[in-house]
Amino acid sequence: MIREATNKDIDAILEVTKSCARYMIEHHIFQWNEYYPNRKAFENDIKRNELYVLELNNELVGCVVVSTFMDPEYIPIQWLTPNKNNSYIHRLAIHPKHQGNGYAQQLMDFAEKWAKENNSISVRLDTFSKNQRNQTFYELRGYQRLGSVFFPKQSEHPFYCYELLL
Repeated sequence: MIREATNKDIDAILEVTKSCARYMIEHHIFQWNEYYPNRKAFENDIKRNELYVLELNNELVGCVVVSTFMDPEYIPIQWLTPNKNNSYIHRLAIHPKHQGNGYAQQLMDFAEKWAKENNSISVRLDTFSKNQRNQTFYELRGYQRLGSVFFPKQSEHPFYCYELLL
């Protein structure tokens, strides 16, 4: 079941994202660290009603943020569509013990459906340049890579920006 997150979910969400960070680091993907993602980011997501969780048998196994707010880092990107009526995906995570079962696809299906229902003309996101698995995941869904942004607290390497026309 996918539902909107509440403040009561934050500890479980952090357990999922910290487990994902450890898993990526073990595989030499230094995308998430002690600075990101963090409690404050998830608290803000909940305040803006943008954070959703996936539960299986009363266990929180994944999350995704679906936002209409464009981060300032995205301004220089030459997007396919004008900078209005767009949705943005952030912090997609599935606990490593549940990966490979299609749950990320379910969360993306949910996010893209949400975007369409809220009159977005596209969905935008970024993923780490050293995370080939994520790049392939988004490209197979039809996302087009358009440029790069940097998040210095996360990595010296760029993050690739993607857009899907709806």
